[in-house]
Amino acid sequence: MAYMVKASTDGIIVEAVRDFEPKHIFECGQCFRWDRESDGSYTGVVNKRVINIAKSNDAIIMRNTNPEEFKKFWYQYFDLSTDYSLIKEELSRQDEVMRTATGFGHGIRILQQEPWETIASFIISANNNIPRIKKAILLMSERYGEYIGTFNNAKYYAFPSPEALMDLTERDLTECNLGYRAPYMIETARAVALNSDILEELFLCDSRECHKRLLQLKGVGPKVANCIAFFSFGKLDAFPVDVWIKRLMEHFYFFKETPSKEIEDFAQERYKDLAGYAQQYLFYYGRELEIGKGDKNARNDS
Repeated sequence: MAYMVKASTDGIIVEAVRDFEPKHIFECGQCFRWDRESDGSYTGVVNKRVINIAKSNDAIIMRNTNPEEFKKFWYQYFDLSTDYSLIKEELSRQDEVMRTATGFGHGIRILQQEPWETIASFIISANNNIPRIKKAILLMSERYGEYIGTFNNAKYYAFPSPEALMDLTERDLTECNLGYRAPYMIETARAVALNSDILEELFLCDSRECHKRLLQLKGVGPKVANCIAFFSFGKLDAFPVDVWIKRLMEHFYFFKETPSKEIEDFAQERYKDLAGYAQQYLFYYGRELEIGKGDKNARNDS
């Protein structure tokens, strides 16, 4: 899709952008290095870049970037070539729940995230909550990541490479709030650092094989593997089942306690190659409104 991009005093303005709401994108559970500012904008650290995003009507204001970088990087990162109106239309066909969910999170776009950071971040996410996840990633980046520079008087650091983590001690990472995940992070960092082809192979294999290989990484379970497969390796039929998705699917579709694998199989059959998108609309809808939390079988969040 073609967009009108104008240079501004401290960045660019991208006009006529549809299906793009910063809150929906950055608070739907897919990413952990975007923070809401007091003015409602969001500042993020992505691939050794720092950027601030705000929306005004149908224009996206991007600070700390330029038109050339938008064309080479941000256009792909924000998945601006994809028509999300078609995705929402297809998901909503003969499915009233999805019609409501896609309307509620109408501005979600799936970020095209860097593979290693995605793997590591979702290892941290297991049995964790978003504030703790973000804090752990921030501490790791400040201690072991490359210094990027300052923006709005704050210092920013890139996410540490696998090479920077592979020889650390467990204590080094428990001090970054990783807890029991510390040895998992070190072992997986070592596996990625010592096998230069592993990430490319995950891109090239099909969804089933990608999921199988991700499960071989220490600290990666079925739900985390599906998150990584969808958010970073383009496996669009991956359907992560966390506590919120489980509650919502039981509430609207099953009406009883249901195993996570059965929910995943149901969603993949129902939504097919759009299952990953469906999961994000459902997750944002369910978590924001706490749907199913008061149901008889609802469990504590983790």
